Amino acid sequence: MPLIDIARNCRKVNAHWPWPRAIVSGDTWQLLVQQLVNGRATLLGLWGDVAAVHMALIEEGAAELAVFTLECEGGKFPSVGALHPPAIRLERAIRDLYGLKPFGLPDTRPWLDLGFWGVTHPLGRNRRTRRPKAPYDFLPVEGEGLHQIPVGPVHAGIIEPGHFRFTANGEAVVRLEERLGYAHKGIEALMAGASVEKGAQLAGRTSGDSTVAYALAFAHAVEAALSIKVPTRAIWLRALMSELERLANHFGDIGAVCNDASFALLHAEFTILRECVLRTADACFGHRLMMDCVVPGGIARNLSPDRVPDIRILVGILRQRFSELVEVYDNTASLQDRTVATGYLRPELARVCGAGGYIGRASGRAFDARRVLTYRPYDELNFSVPVLEEGDVNARVWIRVREIEQSLSMIDQIIEKLPGGPIRAELPQSSRISEGLGIVEGFRGDVLVWLRLSDAGLVERCHLRDPSWFQWPLLEAAIEGNIVADFPLCNKSFNCSYSGHDL
Repeated sequence: MPLIDIARNCRKVNAHWPWPRAIVSGDTWQLLVQQLVNGRATLLGLWGDVAAVHMALIEEGAAELAVFTLECEGGKFPSVGALHPPAIRLERAIRDLYGLKPFGLPDTRPWLDLGFWGVTHPLGRNRRTRRPKAPYDFLPVEGEGLHQIPVGPVHAGIIEPGHFRFTANGEAVVRLEERLGYAHKGIEALMAGASVEKGAQLAGRTSGDSTVAYALAFAHAVEAALSIKVPTRAIWLRALMSELERLANHFGDIGAVCNDASFALLHAEFTILRECVLRTADACFGHRLMMDCVVPGGIARNLSPDRVPDIRILVGILRQRFSELVEVYDNTASLQDRTVATGYLRPELARVCGAGGYIGRASGRAFDARRVLTYRPYDELNFSVPVLEEGDVNARVWIRVREIEQSLSMIDQIIEKLPGGPIRAELPQSSRISEGLGIVEGFRGDVLVWLRLSDAGLVERCHLRDPSWFQWPLLEAAIEGNIVADFPLCNKSFNCSYSGHDL
């Protein structure tokens, strides 16, 4: 049965936009899980509430999306992860934050709760003072000639914290187990009771390298909930900021992959291109990362007419220099030897896990929210979504290469078609509880924001889902069988967010 039909046959929440939300029974919940198991639906998100769990699903072929809610009697709900493994970490996080128990969950270890919090289940009804916590149980290791290598959470470079436990046989990685949560900042707790303006600021700080994507997804959710019509100029400038953010991060990622393959020259050159983008963003929008520029109702900083030539010059410089650097990358045999066939991710795993962005598209999953769940102005822009089947480090680099080319083309189109007019609509005074869902395509993949606004117009509940939730587990699969020395290369080619994942 199609998702929309299931939603129609259940108790629908009327004040939820732009896609439906339905409250379902336990039997219907299990039916939805079977849709995931059978490959008829893809998991977009799974998050908790004080006494309920919510699950967002999509039928990609029909671009049909719905949110389903199960009220948790006795604080329990049937585990999705018991039959659909990509949900396991999400359910472990729900348990840590809300104290809701997914019965049947195959892995009941804590996930975000590392034992540092003063209380348990900080967002749930049954908060308790923290008691001494037992050490985290990593999976047992058995086998002749195996040894373990612990890495992190503190790393040698200026990067975010995360622990990686390698099991190796000589140099070959037999298994990788991740331990994340060290960058947890309680962002969903900070959202509760915040004004919409404060919520927008918090959303933009979920993962700093994706500040435009998060702020845009939050804005879409608010605008859907409050039925706000955004000025056309603001819509087009949001797309400009989004593509500048994509360019900066893709340049940085390609350079980082080259650096971990000991090709420092290309790392330096791509870093220069990234810096060019950041400086232009600062000149045009007042901030290198364009933080706090996208706000509910529009944008906070207009593009001055005398800055438009700066963007045209930037695109010209990037287009010429980038093509030269790509040629160097493609014709350097020692570099290709490190990236080709390294960190292979099977297409079926990418599909089952709903991997987005360059990770999914390098392994055959052609999902791009700009195309599948089209939002303005991408429905008026001419662009293609590159897809490869090879699934290795090299493929993930080439997806970025093609996306950079598409972003440069779209920036040309945006500047050519950029309309005039106001850049921000006033937020209406809310007098009822309303809910909204926003999904946008960040540089890593699809970013989801779901929120509920109170009748006073404050954020009552907000969930922010980074694409990394579905990508981190795939890194464990991709590194298997590679040598330990290739882990930095695989890790950089994935470039999952710690902060966005850890909330």
